[in-house]
Amino acid sequence: MKTGERVANVALAGLTLAPLVVKVDPNVNVILTACLAVFVGCYRSVKPTPPTETMSNEHAMRFPLVGSAMLLSLFLLFKFLSKDLVNAVLTCYFFVLGIVALSATLLPAIKRFLPDAWNKNIIEWRFPYFRSLEVEFTRSQIVAAIPGTFFCAWYASKKHWLANNILGLAFCIQGIEMLSLGSFKTGAILLGGLFIYDIFWVFFTPVMVSVAKSFDAPIKLLFPTADVKRPFSMLGLGDIVIPGIFVALALRFDVSRGKEPQYFKSAFLGYGVGLVLTIIVMNWFQAAQPALLYIVPAVIGFLAAHVLWNGEIKPLMEFDESAAAAEVAAAKDETDAQLSKKVE
Repeated sequence: MKTGERVANVALAGLTLAPLVVKVDPNVNVILTACLAVFVGCYRSVKPTPPTETMSNEHAMRFPLVGSAMLLSLFLLFKFLSKDLVNAVLTCYFFVLGIVALSATLLPAIKRFLPDAWNKNIIEWRFPYFRSLEVEFTRSQIVAAIPGTFFCAWYASKKHWLANNILGLAFCIQGIEMLSLGSFKTGAILLGGLFIYDIFWVFFTPVMVSVAKSFDAPIKLLFPTADVKRPFSMLGLGDIVIPGIFVALALRFDVSRGKEPQYFKSAFLGYGVGLVLTIIVMNWFQAAQPALLYIVPAVIGFLAAHVLWNGEIKPLMEFDESAAAAEVAAAKDETDAQLSKKVE
C-alpha cells in the first residue's frame, strides 16, 4: 500500500469518527467522505491480473430498468406493508451482507499479521442437505469476519448513524473495488442511463425521496447536522459507487499503460466538482437533488476534455478489460496444458 493510499484510509476513518467529538459542517463532510471513499476504492481495484467478470453493453442498458423496478417495488412495499416489518427483513439481509463487505474491507489490513498458510490455504465447506452448494474461504477471512459480525450485531440492535456509515462505506469500497465496467463505452452507457434514471425518479415522482427516508438500512450515508428538523444530510451509496467504478476504470487504464495516473486525476477531479455542484444547488433551492445530474456530466466531461487535449481518444476507446481477462485465461489454460503434458 502506497503512502497516498494509507493517508486516504486514515483520513476517511478520521472523518467518519470526527462528528462524534467535534462539529463538522455536513456539506464539507459529504464532499470529503465521498471523494475519499472513491479514492480508496479506486486504488484497491488495481490488481495484478484483470478482472475475470466485466459488465457488458447489454447489462449496462438494462441496469436503469432493473434499478427502476427495484425502486418501485420498495416504494410499494413501504406503502402497503408495515414499515417496521419491511425494515426488519431488510435488516436481516444487510446483517449478512454487512459481515461479508466489512470483513472483505478489513482483510488486507488483517492478513499482514497472520501466517501465510492462513492466507493461502483454501477451506471448502458444503451446506448440510444441499451438498451441491459449496463455499470456499481461508482462515484469514474467518478472522476478519469476527469483528465484522460483532459490528453488524451492534448496527442491527442500535441503528446508530456511525454504524450505518461504516457499513455503507464498506459497501462503497467493495463495490468500486470488485465491479468492472470493462470498457469506457460500457461505462458511458451505464452513466448515461442512470443520469436519466436519477432525474426522473427525483424530479418527476416522490418515489426516490420517499424510499430513501423510509429505508432504514445502510444504502445511504448520514451526516449529522445542527438542524433539529433535519438532523441528517444524506448521500446515496449509488452516488459514490456508480461514478466510482468509472473513475476506477480510468485509473486501471493509466496503470495498464505503465504511466502515472493522469486520466484518473481528470475523472476524479470531475467527480469532486460534480459533488460540489450538487451541494451548491441543493442548498440554493433547499430541495433534494439527483446527484448524478451533476456528477455524470462532470466526470465524463473532464475525462473527455483531457483525452481530446492529448489526442488519445482511440487508445481510450479501445481499452477493454474483458479482452485482457480472456487473454490471461487463455495463457493460463495453455500453461496448464503444457504442464500436464510434461507430467504425462
